[in-house]
Amino acid sequence: MATNEAKRGGAPTPAHHPDAAAPARVAVVGSLNMDLVARAPRLPRAGETLAGSAFVQVAGGKGGNQAVAAARLGAQVAMIGCVGNDANGERLRAGLLAEGIDCGALDTSPAAPTGVALIVVDDASQNAIVIVAGSNGEVTPATLARHEAVLAAAQVVVCQLETPPDAVHAALATAHQSGKITILNPAPATGPLPQAWLPLVDYLVPNELEAAALTGLPVTTPAEAARAARALREAGARNVLITLGAQGVCALLDEAPDATRHWPAPKVAAIDTTAAGDTFVGALAAQLAAGEAPETAIPFALRAASISVTRAGAQPSIPTLAELRS
Repeated sequence: MATNEAKRGGAPTPAHHPDAAAPARVAVVGSLNMDLVARAPRLPRAGETLAGSAFVQVAGGKGGNQAVAAARLGAQVAMIGCVGNDANGERLRAGLLAEGIDCGALDTSPAAPTGVALIVVDDASQNAIVIVAGSNGEVTPATLARHEAVLAAAQVVVCQLETPPDAVHAALATAHQSGKITILNPAPATGPLPQAWLPLVDYLVPNELEAAALTGLPVTTPAEAARAARALREAGARNVLITLGAQGVCALLDEAPDATRHWPAPKVAAIDTTAAGDTFVGALAAQLAAGEAPETAIPFALRAASISVTRAGAQPSIPTLAELRS
């Protein structure tokens, strides 16, 4: 198991860079899961057993997916999270290291198992997911304090909601106070966020279901997304990007606070939508860390997400920078 230098008070050295002082341009605070993916003709109803057609185990978790996406799409990335002291944890850590991601702030729980996600994908490429947090539940404000140097080295800090809320708030508050660009992907969302959170968020990136849960408004079309984006902007988020699957992205940006903009998604033949949203978030983070304007970063992230849905699995579906450039 890799030694965690940050636990001993030293700054972590990026695994992919020979210079220990080189900054991690993107720090991802979030979950890592082993995804157990079954394919079936349709999603089962309550109490129903269906015969599946395929099964695979792949690395996942929203935090891990977004870190891999940012790394493949050009950023230096550090991961802050926790895996179990088990085979799944070892496999997830090795996968991140293979992507050149700094794992100096990836803790190992001595007791909790690595998180898992149970995923069913149907013939229409839609999915249903159940997550068991496991070691992801051991990411705490103390974790963030211990790895504050990793946050300080980043230009962009990315969070989701698959780790405990107090840890997410600590990450956003620390990053905001340090002048970092903060991205919050509020997933999974079951209701409004705490009032103090949104003023800490530079880019709020929910999908249509999450935007509806956050605002209580219907979000099924770009026009409805624009209304929800305005509500979230009024609640404090600086920029709001609502992803709409095949309908693209509706954005309300601080440089044009009175005008929403819709970017349609490229038309592709989707086979699995797992991690499409994570690919979008990771790509957005990589572009913002590189100094790109949101008007450039958003269509770039849309192209990356569109490629991901043409492939099966979470992290295996995420494209590289070379693929987007070609």
